[in-house]
Amino acid sequence: MVKYILKRLGVSILILLGVSLILYTLLRCMPTDFVEQKILALTTGGAEVQKEMEEKLYAAYGLNGTILEGYWTWLTNIMRLEFGTSFINGREVLSELFSADRLGTSFIVAAIATVFEFLIAIPLGITAATHQYSLRDYLVTVLVLIGISLPSFFFGQILKNIFAIKLDWFPVSGLKDAGVTYATAGEAMLDYLHHMCLPVFTVVILSIGGRMRMTRTNMLEVLNSDYIRTARAKGLKEHKVIYKHAFRNTMIPLVTGLAGLIPSLFSGAMITESVFDLPGIGSYALKAMTQGDIPVIMTYNMFLATLSVLGVLMADLMYGIVDPRVKLS
Repeated sequence: MVKYILKRLGVSILILLGVSLILYTLLRCMPTDFVEQKILALTTGGAEVQKEMEEKLYAAYGLNGTILEGYWTWLTNIMRLEFGTSFINGREVLSELFSADRLGTSFIVAAIATVFEFLIAIPLGITAATHQYSLRDYLVTVLVLIGISLPSFFFGQILKNIFAIKLDWFPVSGLKDAGVTYATAGEAMLDYLHHMCLPVFTVVILSIGGRMRMTRTNMLEVLNSDYIRTARAKGLKEHKVIYKHAFRNTMIPLVTGLAGLIPSLFSGAMITESVFDLPGIGSYALKAMTQGDIPVIMTYNMFLATLSVLGVLMADLMYGIVDPRVKLS
């Protein structure tokens, strides 16, 4: 086990190096960069920026050399655990990107949404599979496909317009109302959860589709297996056949979802956070991306890449627990 984990970690380091090189190259090849946007802002009022000043700006932000030179500078700084400062506000990237408020907001939204996603998607997938080609199956499939097809910014704006603006059931945006004071911690928590309802609902509706379809497909495959027919022929109750024998083997492909579950808990829902004006890590990273803030973008994406690699490793280890036939050897 230890030898296997160490071997996988060694391979993961090489993968992360390749990912970092590709990411940095793509960022440097963007149509515009932070310096160009800054110069454009300076010249909007009619002012002129001299060529010498432009070169100094590129040198100040480390964008004056080639892509490989810039990547090597970034890599050597990372090896010294120096993640740099944000181009936008000049603050340390780690303290700015991974502040307790930002990371906590994104994690809470993702964690609550993930719990509801599993609680809704898996039962829907099972009931659709056990009632194949019935009205229930078609109804569930259509509703889920609608959820998959809707863009998050469009669906979020619809929910905000109906439930926040017209019906006034939920707050329009943010985590708390401006100027409001709370008498107790419980009252503050209830108001916090009240603000979270629409963002969480948006994420849940748009994410259950894939999980439900995977559960349905896997369950249909398992239900057509010989050992399921044998269990039914022995007179076992249908409930026991489905939830004890069939569902356990259905979990094997679902374990693959662990690889993407860990990054999703910390990455933040970029578009959803922007729609509802939540101060999460996703909305901050999206702002950094649009402004070409390379230190923030690189740190954010490498953080997600590291979590993805660890998620894949955990999924592989979980296969041995869920399916005894899988051995690390």
